[in-house]
Amino acid sequence: MKPLLFALLSLVAIGAYAQVPDSVYIKQNYEKMEVQIPMRDGVKLFTSIYLPKDKSKTYPFLLQRTCYSVAPYGKDKYKRSLGPSKYLMKDGYIFVYQDVRGRWMSEGVFTNMTPNIPGNNPKNKTATDEASDTWDTIDWLIKNIKGNNGKAGQYGISYPGFYTAAGIPDAHPALKASSPQAPISDFFFDDFHHQGAYLQSYTAALGVFGYQHDKPTDKSWYDDKLKRFFDEQAKDGYEFNLALGPLKNVTEKYHSDNFFWQEIINHPNYDEFWQKRSILPHLKEVKHSVMTVGGWYDAEDLYGPLNIYKTIERTSPGANNIIVMGPWSHGDWAGERGFQQVNHIYFGDSISTFYQRTIERPFFNSLLKDGKQPALPEAYMFDCGLKQWRQFKEWPTREIAPVKLYFAEGGKLSVNVPTKAEAVFDYISDPAKPVPYTSQTEAMVFTPRRFMTDDQRNAAHRPDVITFQTEVLTENVTLAGAIAAKLKVAMSGTDADFIVKLIDVYPNDEPNDQHNPPNIIMANYQQLVRHEVFRGRFRNSFEKPEPFKPDEITDVQFALQDILHTFKKGHKIMVQIHSTWFPYIDRNPQKYVDNIYKANAEDFIKSTIKVYGSSVVEVGGDQLNTKIETLKK
Repeated sequence: MKPLLFALLSLVAIGAYAQVPDSVYIKQNYEKMEVQIPMRDGVKLFTSIYLPKDKSKTYPFLLQRTCYSVAPYGKDKYKRSLGPSKYLMKDGYIFVYQDVRGRWMSEGVFTNMTPNIPGNNPKNKTATDEASDTWDTIDWLIKNIKGNNGKAGQYGISYPGFYTAAGIPDAHPALKASSPQAPISDFFFDDFHHQGAYLQSYTAALGVFGYQHDKPTDKSWYDDKLKRFFDEQAKDGYEFNLALGPLKNVTEKYHSDNFFWQEIINHPNYDEFWQKRSILPHLKEVKHSVMTVGGWYDAEDLYGPLNIYKTIERTSPGANNIIVMGPWSHGDWAGERGFQQVNHIYFGDSISTFYQRTIERPFFNSLLKDGKQPALPEAYMFDCGLKQWRQFKEWPTREIAPVKLYFAEGGKLSVNVPTKAEAVFDYISDPAKPVPYTSQTEAMVFTPRRFMTDDQRNAAHRPDVITFQTEVLTENVTLAGAIAAKLKVAMSGTDADFIVKLIDVYPNDEPNDQHNPPNIIMANYQQLVRHEVFRGRFRNSFEKPEPFKPDEITDVQFALQDILHTFKKGHKIMVQIHSTWFPYIDRNPQKYVDNIYKANAEDFIKSTIKVYGSSVVEVGGDQLNTKIETLKK
């Protein structure tokens, strides 16, 4: 079971392709100590500290807090790499790794997405959260570790990215630089959910997050919980999950004793339980520098980095607030394969190295060593169509004009030219035969990666997918910023999901790529560029869902995540719309039930879905924050 567990955690915590420097360098240049740092309420958190052996100068702290273990444990056992990159490791820092409350060697009780307590008053010995634990840790380090220069930074990828973001409010005065990377920001929109729809692919991960342990331990306490699910899962994730049936069977068969799964199924709507776990409302009056990092093709946490950056930009205009978005899957910037490719799409060579050396290294070195602001743009964004970095003074940028995409008869997509509002496009959505999320047969994994740029030709050929595409483009068209799908729909059922996808259609003379297997034909390839799912019951409120009235025309408006993609001359722009995407997204019964997690098999029905020609997809501006914040209220 161990190889499976560590493979799982590596996907989440450090990126699937991270390369590690030889640990000999670390042993030659660093010494290790292990301490239990007391928090204000008396709980002690296990912390590994790697100190430079060169005592001729002082060093800043670089802290990572994690629920995934700071292993290896033991003063004579060293990590194989330190810090975010080998460049910072060799620049010299005091690297600090800490197990959060209730995880591994730390005391306390673990809570997913610990709610923030505003104020962070060190005199209050009972009010603790991730911000207070970060504050107490930095305060202890400054006072007790010799050879420090009085400055600290923090970073982390995925869940450690959340802990980084959660340490930003009411920060310790020594904290000068924070870099939340692929961070979770709100569990109803990130990670296990997308705008309230459950990511069924993440069922495999529930064992990691839903079980407590009695006391500090350096051994996994949840291996057996993971093992059963993985042993029973077939290699074909689609067939396995279809045979599994409604989500209530997940409860009965696998996770009846999993506290996190119980929280999920008992809170199907955006109620107080989820609201208080969002870190976004607490990111205000930020006084230190923040650089948020994400991947355009992160299937797990794309909402988090975009919205953490935007929230700080809105609430703390005086903060040095930077965003970096590259052509990566979840956490891939932490390693370097030599060339960057997502599924069948090649983006260039040494892109992670460029980020580590040109962006991340000067961010931390300037703030923690030189004591000055880094010479970096506000937004360092990768155009995934032109396959090049671009720099902007703000994000979303006003340098690129907004674009509106309209649906026309004959499967045509019109750019900035309205079409006939009375046109109607329909399909029959059947939960018993859901649209596969990928063109490739694969087992479900913790974080699906390849499908984020997958070929959509298989979906385009299905009768339950409606497809619109432009004529061949005679000039480049760049789509930049937030995306708003503004649909007018009707249905024979009383509930439905809506998946909207933006797709780059390659020309019919596109050459095959040398990095791909010979059977991958790039001519007419339909590359997925951006997608999002929206559970229709939440069209008026995420907190108070409501059914549709059969056959009544209804507005369904929702936000897709941001984009920076140039559709090149000779290509086409395509939009697809459908109502199942399995088993990445759980199935909507399409008959309204109060709680889909507890729906019965007989609740799942076919539904005729109609989309009207007055619908539009708008790209540009900041519809994302505006729409979601409105529905939250």
